[in-house]
Amino acid sequence: MISFYFYAKIFIMDINKLKEQFFIMYGNAMGEPSVFFAPGRVNLIGEHTDYNGGYVFPCALSFGTYLIMWLNNEDKFRFATTNFSYSAEVSLDDVNHKHDSDWVNYPLGVINQFLKKGIAIKGMDMLFSGDIPNGAGLSSSASIEVVTAVALDDLLGTNLNRIELVKMGRAAENEFVGMNCGIMDQFAVGMGKRESAIALNCRTLDYQHVPIQMSDYAIVIANTNKRRELAGSKYNERVSECASALKSLRAAKPMIDLSDMDLEEFNQYSYLITDETIRRRARHVISENERVLQAVKALNISDLVTFGQLMNQSHISLKEDYEVTGFELDTIVSEAWQMDGVLGARMTGAGFGGCSVNIVRYDRIDDFIAKVGANYTAYTGLIPDFYIATIGNGASKL
Repeated sequence: MISFYFYAKIFIMDINKLKEQFFIMYGNAMGEPSVFFAPGRVNLIGEHTDYNGGYVFPCALSFGTYLIMWLNNEDKFRFATTNFSYSAEVSLDDVNHKHDSDWVNYPLGVINQFLKKGIAIKGMDMLFSGDIPNGAGLSSSASIEVVTAVALDDLLGTNLNRIELVKMGRAAENEFVGMNCGIMDQFAVGMGKRESAIALNCRTLDYQHVPIQMSDYAIVIANTNKRRELAGSKYNERVSECASALKSLRAAKPMIDLSDMDLEEFNQYSYLITDETIRRRARHVISENERVLQAVKALNISDLVTFGQLMNQSHISLKEDYEVTGFELDTIVSEAWQMDGVLGARMTGAGFGGCSVNIVRYDRIDDFIAKVGANYTAYTGLIPDFYIATIGNGASKL
């Protein structure tokens, strides 16, 4: 088996070095800081269904966001990160206002959620360090939100339920950052389990951990290294389009969201949506829900072939009906489909760049990376990165 570290820009975090940096920034008068971790995530199938109350199937990854922090006995929050040459200081009186630096708004949004619950907040010094590839669509924002929530819960002694912390992470992104995301990312980051994916109903939050038995295959993530510039605006646009589709379909059936309708019903009532673009958006969501349920059944009996076929169908739907793929993602997925030893490939995340997820036979991984990488570069001029995904646990105190 090839070395994961040869291909990935992922490294094992040196916690002692991070602590040294923390002390350089904040001194050591307060004693020993606490260390927390939250993973990134990859969604195996079930894209753009979460904010429609549908089904998703993500797993937590072994890399993510580390947070070192302590209470500072001041009415100030100090934020720093090893990933950017930027730090910020925010007074307790100003934590309900957005900051000029985008990344600071993720932990600020979580702090704001604690305040909304009437929880007394104390000043803190924070150092974040992430090894999630920036802009790859592997949920660096959710990782920051959930690690902040878990850390605040621990240091403030609030003992909130983990799912409540997950909800607060999502609310921070919806209400403070302004991204209308569903709950999948935060849920996977907070509730992940080693060597298992999560079959999640995003409306009810009913879930089960499904063991991933890959046998002779591995999950390989291909990073297009195409920054997702359009992801935010187009994401909110798709949310609006789904709301429009739901309004039309309610003439046929009382529905909370699009996931209340199955594909057979949609084929019967789709004429109620007069706009063809809106109709295609709804068709993707409803058909993707069914693919997730079929995928979970397939993996429960270790049927990787069927699972791979469902992944391929998912990408086609995301390309043609939901229109969130783009040239780079379509190219890297198309190249994967042509390789021996690949059972399935699809985009993962919001789209418009970011990553694909692939099921590749171990003895073909070298060839897959070499050929897909070379062909992708020839077509796009971009050099991709590849990661063999190790499925890890959810957020925790280290």
